[in-house]
Amino acid sequence: MSVADSLQKQAEEFRNRYQAVREQIGRVIVGHDEIVHGVLTCLFVGGHCLLEGVPGLGKTLLVRTLAQTLDLNFNRIQFTPDLMPADILGTNMVMETSDGKRVFEFQRGPIFTQICLADEINRATPKTQSALLETMQEGTVTVGGVRYELQQPFFVMATQNPIEQEGTYPLPEAQLDRFFFKLLVGYSSRDELSTIVDRTTKGINIQPERVMNGDEILRWQKLVREVILASHVQDYLVRLTLATHPGGEFAPQVTNQYLRWGGSPRGAQSVALAAKVRALLEGRYNVSFEDIRRTFLPALRHRIILNFEAEAEGIDRDQVLLDILESVPEKADDVPVATVVDGD
Repeated sequence: MSVADSLQKQAEEFRNRYQAVREQIGRVIVGHDEIVHGVLTCLFVGGHCLLEGVPGLGKTLLVRTLAQTLDLNFNRIQFTPDLMPADILGTNMVMETSDGKRVFEFQRGPIFTQICLADEINRATPKTQSALLETMQEGTVTVGGVRYELQQPFFVMATQNPIEQEGTYPLPEAQLDRFFFKLLVGYSSRDELSTIVDRTTKGINIQPERVMNGDEILRWQKLVREVILASHVQDYLVRLTLATHPGGEFAPQVTNQYLRWGGSPRGAQSVALAAKVRALLEGRYNVSFEDIRRTFLPALRHRIILNFEAEAEGIDRDQVLLDILESVPEKADDVPVATVVDGD
């Protein structure tokens, strides 16, 4: 069997296994197809996911259902203003041995799991939010100078309420940058809401089946990285990312006018990996321009920072990114000269 045939066969198997997980989630979660796809994309690339929406839209239920579908350890942390870093990571406690000696013993916190639901993460203070920085980037926890490895695969699935709501704290930029995707959870449609009411008020208890384990997830994560990203498609991705940098060579007018900071290299990495997942789901083992465009918004919307003018005019980040997508051509030869706006 040739390499191409082998990859094609693996792509078909991945698509079938992906669909099996999605079907189990669909037994519990009504609608939100794009949100479910985004969460599963994060799962199969080893990234972390941030779900934003008003309370009661099923964000927490989605993460709990995903944990039930996978044979992985699961812990839930409810973030509150009085939550401390030690409540998440754990702490050294004085313990007495059988011979009467007192020693320090590390008591592990709830972060020592494989799927961690950080519920309403922006209701804790920035000090507590920052406790997750090392775990999300390195997959480790350091307490008292001792480093502890977390079991792989490890995912943080966080939910947050819109910052306009009472009792919320904005997530630090460094924290946001460690989330692979930021997904916006909207309201259900008329038919979806009717189905939700039927399922939840008539004594119907639907439980998903476990269809995948950690070893299989790690195998699919390895396969995703083997998908081909051709040089001309990668250059398109690079130019898209650079187009979010104000004053840069590839920055269009909308960037110079409305953005203060652009996307980071992590943003480009996220787009590339998510595009590879999308290619596999369509039976391909090479990334297309359309794959890049379809994954650009969820990977970059939390990594760009609007300037004062954009905030004052109520400009939406997604609209800025869509305008950037429109302005950046697929072929590098067609790159327009950047327009600099006076005063920026």
